Amino acid sequence: MFKLIGIVAGFYFFGFFGALLGLLLGSVIDRARAYGAGGINPLQNALRQSVFLATMFISMGKLAKADGQVTQAEIEHVELLMQKLGMTPEHRVQAIALFKRGADPAFTIDSTYAKFMSVCGHTRHLKQVLLVYLISMATADGAINSAEEKVLADIGARLGFDQATFKQLIDMVLNQSHFAAGQPSTAAALDDAYKALGVTKDHSDQEIKRAYRRLISQYHPDKLIGQGLPEDMIALASEKAKEIQLAHDLIERHRKI
Repeated sequence: MFKLIGIVAGFYFFGFFGALLGLLLGSVIDRARAYGAGGINPLQNALRQSVFLATMFISMGKLAKADGQVTQAEIEHVELLMQKLGMTPEHRVQAIALFKRGADPAFTIDSTYAKFMSVCGHTRHLKQVLLVYLISMATADGAINSAEEKVLADIGARLGFDQATFKQLIDMVLNQSHFAAGQPSTAAALDDAYKALGVTKDHSDQEIKRAYRRLISQYHPDKLIGQGLPEDMIALASEKAKEIQLAHDLIERHRKI
């Protein structure tokens, strides 16, 4: 009920982003009425979600244009995301406009990330999910080129990640993606599994378990929703959690932990 009220009121007063904010706010209120507020401030959470989505689409545009040309694979990646979010035709138009704004060579992301950090800067998991998803997009056409890595490194720095952590995230995401279609069991896949968890074969069983639990915790649905990840994006986080799970399962079978 509040979801519908929020959409109508938000669109009437503020247009597309008002409708989006109204939808997110109404969803949180409906959820709170059904399950209890759980300490979540609905307005703050809805604002985080709206800012997260705007930042993501602008960043995707900036990243896609990094090498001077937006590829078909990158366009398809954005289309797939909009489908998963269940966007209406009107909302798709606005999301594409944000993507194009980010892809404009004259556009800088300074104000975009200043706003993101002011609203979401204290939520480490939310910052990491954003960066991880952008890294995943950069691999849509098969590899991360130097121009894309430069943009990603700049975004990572704006989000507060040092260079070593950024490099580790790239390595982990690249190797996690190898498990998206299943669970290979070759020696090379085992090496990928260790990298996907951010560990090596020299780490102890306990160290590997801690790394796995830390990564899985970062993608816990309730934790991410509580920090401001739009509920429609939980499925994407769940896909990443599945890749992590498959990598850990392969290591576990090999070590018989």
